[in-house]
Amino acid sequence: MSKRMLPKRRLENVGLTLTGACVALVALIVVTLIVMVAQQGLSAFLVDGLDFGQFVTGTSWVPSDGKFGALPLIVTSFGVMLLSTLFTLPIALGSAIFVVEVRPGFGRKVFQPLVELLVGIPSVVYGLIGLTVVNAAMRAIFGEAAGTGAGILSGAIVLAVMILPTVTTLSIDALAAVPNQYREGSYALGCTRWQTVWHVVLKSALPSLMTAVILGMTRAFGETLAVQMVIGGVEKIMPAGLLSPAATLTTALTSGFANATTGSIQYHALWALGLLLMGMSLLFILIIHLIGSKGAKDRG
Repeated sequence: MSKRMLPKRRLENVGLTLTGACVALVALIVVTLIVMVAQQGLSAFLVDGLDFGQFVTGTSWVPSDGKFGALPLIVTSFGVMLLSTLFTLPIALGSAIFVVEVRPGFGRKVFQPLVELLVGIPSVVYGLIGLTVVNAAMRAIFGEAAGTGAGILSGAIVLAVMILPTVTTLSIDALAAVPNQYREGSYALGCTRWQTVWHVVLKSALPSLMTAVILGMTRAFGETLAVQMVIGGVEKIMPAGLLSPAATLTTALTSGFANATTGSIQYHALWALGLLLMGMSLLFILIIHLIGSKGAKDRG
C-alpha cells in the first residue's frame, strides 16, 4: 500500500467513527426518553395502583378528587386532530395541484415561499390570533351557544392553519415527484388536464400524500400552547359538542404539572398521559413507514 493511501484511509476511519458516534448518540437519546417516560408513566399503575381500564375509559379527570379518567382528553385530542386535518386537506391539496400542475412558475416563486413563511410563526402568535379572532367569530356566528367562543371547533380551526404549511409543502413535493412521462402518456391518450391530475398524478402520489397528511396529524396531535389558549381548558367531563370548552392530552399535561407534587399519584398519572401521547406519536410514525414501504413496493 502506498504512503499516499494511508492518510486517506485514516481520514475515512475518522469519518466512520464520528458518524457512528452520532448515530449511537441519537439512538441513546431516543431510548433514554422512551425508558424515562415509560418508567414514570407505568408507576401510576404498578406503584400507585391506578386501574388502567378506568384510566383509559373513565369519563372524569379531576385529580383533586382522585379521579383520573383520561377518556375526555383522548376524545378531544382525536377530535381536534381529525377536524383540523379535515379543514386543511382540501386547501393543501388544491394548493399543491395549483403549484405543480396549473401555474408552476408563479406557484414555486411566489406562492410556496409565502406558505413556508407560516412555519416560522411562533405557536403563541397563532394562539393570540385564535383567542382574539377565532373565538370572537364563534361568538358572532353561534351567539350564546358558543359561550366565550373557546371550544373544540376553535382549536381545530387554529390547528388547521398551523399544519397547513406542512401538509401543503409535502403535498407539493409529492406531486412534483410524479414522473412527467405519466402526464405525457395521459395527454397522448386524449385525457384532459383534470383527468390527468385526478386519475394519474394523484393516484401515483397517493402514498406520499398520505404521509403528508399523517405528518400533519402528528403535528396537530402534539400541539399544546396555541390549543390551550383557544380550547377553554375544561377537562373534568366529556365534551358535549364542538362548541364546548374542553382539554386535550397536551393541555392537561401543561396545566397539571404546575399543581402536581413529585412522586404523587397525580404526578404519575400525568406521566401516564405523556406515555399515552408518546405511544400515539410512535404509532403515527410506524404508519408513515408502512405507507412508505408499500409505496416503494408499488413503484417497484
